[in-house]
Amino acid sequence: MVVTNCATGTLAPYVPSAQAPWNRARIRHLYRRLGYGPTLAELEAGLSASPGQLIDQLIDQAIALPLTPEPEWSDWSIEQYTDFQTQIGDQILGYTDLIVESMITHGLRDKMTLFWLNHFVTKLEAYACPSWMYQYHRVLQSNALGNFRTMTEAVGTTPAMLVFLNGVQNNRFQPNENYARELFELFTLGRDNGYTQEDIVNAARALTGWNGFSSLCAPITFVPLLHDPGPKTVFGQTGNFNYEQLHNVLFTQRNVEISEYVCGRLYQFFVHEEINEDIVAGMAQTFRNNNFELAPVLRQLFKSEHFFDEFVMGVQIKSPFDYFLAFFRENNLDYNSETLRLVFYVATQLGQQLFNPPDVSGWPENRAWVDTSTLTGRWQGSDYMLYTFYEQQPARLTALAQTLSNNANTPEAVTAAIVDHFVAGGLLTPEAYSQATDVFKWMIPQNYYDDGSWNLNWETVPAQVALLLQHISRLPEFQLM
Repeated sequence: MVVTNCATGTLAPYVPSAQAPWNRARIRHLYRRLGYGPTLAELEAGLSASPGQLIDQLIDQAIALPLTPEPEWSDWSIEQYTDFQTQIGDQILGYTDLIVESMITHGLRDKMTLFWLNHFVTKLEAYACPSWMYQYHRVLQSNALGNFRTMTEAVGTTPAMLVFLNGVQNNRFQPNENYARELFELFTLGRDNGYTQEDIVNAARALTGWNGFSSLCAPITFVPLLHDPGPKTVFGQTGNFNYEQLHNVLFTQRNVEISEYVCGRLYQFFVHEEINEDIVAGMAQTFRNNNFELAPVLRQLFKSEHFFDEFVMGVQIKSPFDYFLAFFRENNLDYNSETLRLVFYVATQLGQQLFNPPDVSGWPENRAWVDTSTLTGRWQGSDYMLYTFYEQQPARLTALAQTLSNNANTPEAVTAAIVDHFVAGGLLTPEAYSQATDVFKWMIPQNYYDDGSWNLNWETVPAQVALLLQHISRLPEFQLM
């Protein structure tokens, strides 16, 4: 399917105007792309800040956040377990609980971490060690908005990556090219972009020596005797390259290709499925000028008039985590460990299992998130959550309607306010709003609306709001952000 990017604008800073005002719609767009939607308080606070101030605040907060707490088993090897199969399951679920809670709480830092989990891909089912999972995640989270080169070098020697892409089997006597190939093809340069098979062969030799495997889940160390010390030629440069020196050559000789490839992936994740080459070229120049620091590129992109173009808003299909985590934040609903565990479970069923993308290329994203099976799965998941919150937090549903509509007393006004809060760009036709209004009216006789006796203090309001939210969750427009 051909996807057309109609967005205009440059990387020049976005300046609010009559044609492109700084309003709730653009604040929602910012929070949905950088995190998982705004709370009602964040939405209102955003109106009193300038776009640049709010973006700097979000990025600065993301950089300053403490890491997910280190579990007691962070360095356990198999010898420290008494019941390996049972204990690792509990440890993995416990840590993913913390990650999902951090995602909904911290937004950008953990959305960036999720991006890198889908860039530097490993599969937990291939190595099955909680300590290795934790160490891999910590590298990505600690560098999520930091230096891309530092992160690239660090992730390649994590046990999770060494096992998944066979680095632990790569030695001077029997080189394994798997990691070297993916280092170029998926992690830094892009497929068939500035490297040859000979570059891969020689890069694999430079990467040898990380073979110090002692037992399952224990550290994997560098063994000098298993490293190939001979001369290698990579990108036309010859030397007795080791792991660090190979990265020096890579980031020096192919800095343009790296910057353009990584910025293209960032653009597709945060802006639009179809890359705008001019925007990516400008981002890539900033990336190179700042020695592969990520924060300057993100500031430039998120502050740009291009990012806030109306043709960028509401054009990306929500991932399962986007869909369900925003459900809590944008509805202003309370959540607990049980409900967040449910999000993890439903996301897994819909194809977005943390630490287990389908293959080394990661989750395909966007249109791949929605098909006849996953769409109904979204509906069923949101129905269950709506029912739970209707039973447990009915007053929150009433307060949501009152806040969004400024306590309006007509079903048309309340419906439009709720729909426009959740649907990027609103509905396309008056008929669609009329249909949504009919759902909201529920079984209340029309005369109560006509004579003005109905209002948002009625005891029926939580059920009415829940029914409208159920209707909205099934709309094609709601799948977009």
